Amino acid sequence: MLDKLEMFIALAKESHFGRAAERLNIAQPTLSAGIKHLEEQLGVQLVHRGSRFGGLTPEGQTTLVWAKRITCDARQLRDEMRSSHQGLSGEVRLAVIPTAQTWAGRFCSVFAKRHPNVRFTILSRNSREILQMLEDFEADAGISYLANEPLGRVETAELYEESYLLVCAGTSPFAKKASIAWSDLEDQPLALLTPDMQNRRIINQLFEEFGVPLATCIESNSIIALVSSVASGHCITVLPADIAKFLCVGKDLALIPLESPAQQQTVGLIMPHRVPRTPVLSALLKEARSGSLAWGTDS
Repeated sequence: MLDKLEMFIALAKESHFGRAAERLNIAQPTLSAGIKHLEEQLGVQLVHRGSRFGGLTPEGQTTLVWAKRITCDARQLRDEMRSSHQGLSGEVRLAVIPTAQTWAGRFCSVFAKRHPNVRFTILSRNSREILQMLEDFEADAGISYLANEPLGRVETAELYEESYLLVCAGTSPFAKKASIAWSDLEDQPLALLTPDMQNRRIINQLFEEFGVPLATCIESNSIIALVSSVASGHCITVLPADIAKFLCVGKDLALIPLESPAQQQTVGLIMPHRVPRTPVLSALLKEARSGSLAWGTDS
């Protein structure tokens, strides 16, 4: 039944038989037969059918919740049994806010170096999507802001404090300054993340606190696109220091400290409050809380 439940989850996610089959790397008739077999086993209709996928029935919605829970438990069982004789092993699906991607890469690399049988899949998502993925069993853990917006019932471990720098082209009038005030950014063309990103909402709050009106000319959900826009010399941006230093090295860009630094934002590991937890996730949370993975150094 596990295979059939995974087919059903894929169909519910894609809302299309063809795309779901492609996602699972199986033929569409195999998927359709699997869903029909699952319906026969459960004795209910799960999917509204017509010329195309018509959505889930009420019974299908209930089954989807159970399907996610059962397949997650089965994966945890496999990981735990492997860990009992192989040491820590398995895959961790980690959903990470865009501004923490560089940090997440170092974080996962250090853990994987200590535990070679553990594999990571790092997914870039906004903070709200991360919480939903944890709720839907689509991610095992996340890296996100801990204190700025409600998280719900999760386990957390603080990883680092996010601070901010102005990023501008080397030809910008700001480039030669040792520091600038937030008020200097008034009426300046800004490239910022889209409003669905929590970092953008934090930046909005900071500009409001300093009484500086925003003048955005470019919005993107890609930090690389923002840096590329700034490199053109037309606009400037405000980015977290860690990712700014990583992306801007070797480029004709200047990183300028902001005077009257704003309160730093705590970024950390989050996990659903579920028991039992797999040995891998327990170890990940324990090492993150101990600080042994701090700043992605293996020490």
